[in-house]
Amino acid sequence: MYPRFILRLLVLVPLLLLAGCDETPTGRSQLALVPHNMMAQMGEDAFEQLLSNQPVSRDAGANRLVQCVAQKVVAAAEASYPALEFPEAWEVVVFEESSPNAFALPGGRIGVHSGLLDVAETPAQLAAVIGHEVSHVLADHGNERLTQQLGIKAVLMLVGLLGEGDMGHHQLMQALGIGAQLGISLPFSRTHEEEADLMGLAIMARAGFDPQQSVALWRNMAAVGGGQPPEFLSTHPAHASRIKALQQGLEEATATYRTVAPANCSG
Repeated sequence: MYPRFILRLLVLVPLLLLAGCDETPTGRSQLALVPHNMMAQMGEDAFEQLLSNQPVSRDAGANRLVQCVAQKVVAAAEASYPALEFPEAWEVVVFEESSPNAFALPGGRIGVHSGLLDVAETPAQLAAVIGHEVSHVLADHGNERLTQQLGIKAVLMLVGLLGEGDMGHHQLMQALGIGAQLGISLPFSRTHEEEADLMGLAIMARAGFDPQQSVALWRNMAAVGGGQPPEFLSTHPAHASRIKALQQGLEEATATYRTVAPANCSG
């Protein structure tokens, strides 16, 4: 005889499969079952953990640049996807960390590593990265990955356990790729990465940043990144594949860029 909670799950799972099917902003079918307020809470918790353990940059120029670019990118994202729900405010922090990385978390948190500013040589190249990371959040990629990784039953059970201890929360955080160790790089699939690239390209163009600079950014990344594993063994596209996909989207993005005022975050 099944325990009562398992019987409930067996009834709920088919219903949630139907109810949970949605689409990303690009129209791709998606299954993301974790409540958005829970995703936002995990994002907040992870960001607080980072602030407690990682030094924050005191470089005034770097902070002005990142704040300016992030503000314009977020405003363009809101204009590009008016049907989506956005956080009331985004918290943007530059962390003192040498790896050329950035991230955005559910609930409206953006982190930029100081090392990224050595690779992103222009504000537009920085906008390409921030636009990409914000797109992961807008497309609910963390939620989708969490649903896929834990399985529907596991998600439902862990959601029920969140109020009973730290174990469920810890497992959810780990599934999102957010842990106590720094050097955050959410392990999204290649599909997620490609979708975020193209969404970010459109967003940066609408924000007034030259989309051609997205290609320049990834060429810089390739130059400093050294060798990559074979693409079929990696969750991220190889640099050459990423650049090729961006180049294919440049015509439309450039047309958008020509209709808006150029962004000015240089001073």
